[in-house]
Amino acid sequence: MSKAAKPLAVSADVDAAPPRTAMVMAAGLGKRMRPLTATRPKPLVEVSGKTLLDHCLDRLAEGGVEKAIVNVHYLADALEAHCRRRALGPQIVISDERAQLLETGGGLMHARHLIDADPFLCVNSDNLWVDGPVNTLRHLASRWDDATMDALLLLVPQARAHNHGGSGDFHMDGLGRLSRRAPGKVAPFVYTGIQMLSKRVLKDAPEGPFSTNIFWDRAIAEGRCFGLVHQGLWFDVGTPAAIPATEAVLAHG
Repeated sequence: MSKAAKPLAVSADVDAAPPRTAMVMAAGLGKRMRPLTATRPKPLVEVSGKTLLDHCLDRLAEGGVEKAIVNVHYLADALEAHCRRRALGPQIVISDERAQLLETGGGLMHARHLIDADPFLCVNSDNLWVDGPVNTLRHLASRWDDATMDALLLLVPQARAHNHGGSGDFHMDGLGRLSRRAPGKVAPFVYTGIQMLSKRVLKDAPEGPFSTNIFWDRAIAEGRCFGLVHQGLWFDVGTPAAIPATEAVLAHG
């Protein structure tokens, strides 16, 4: 057990500044969101009158993120045009995956020359979150310990994972270190699609498309993959049915 690891309790410095740069995963095909994604990329599907991408970018701006790297593949022209029309921060830089969809891990490797912060944020564009008592991204940054971590994942308990029907993703020990759900079993925590990563993980990667799971499994094996429980609301907006369900909760505060 690493004596240097911080306990799971919330840091006193909950107003810590998050990394200045975030990777926003927006290149997927959105198959589960069909038929809405027949003519638009999934990040441009609207919830409560705002696109999923704008929900994400607005949250990043509120947290103090200055630069968002948005990867594009499916209907990439529409995504790029939407990003150009945004009047508010953060600054948007496009990582072009038109030639090949690279999945999450491959997308990070493709964009690594654009990632100018260490650690950096990585956020999926198809989840929607609402802050709890403190800003979510600043809460995550307050927990980061570069001496002991390569990955810090924001998690939500199964009971608070709105619209999510899986069996959970991770177990977490008293220091916040993560382990995988065993096959055929359930786990208490769901990954929200929001994480901080050290650029140390961006090495020894396969060519082409691959999942971020490769980075996580390496960090788990080394005891350097940690979790933090989200204090606010979180929604998995992956299907058309999830949209009105999410909107109903948001409408009631």
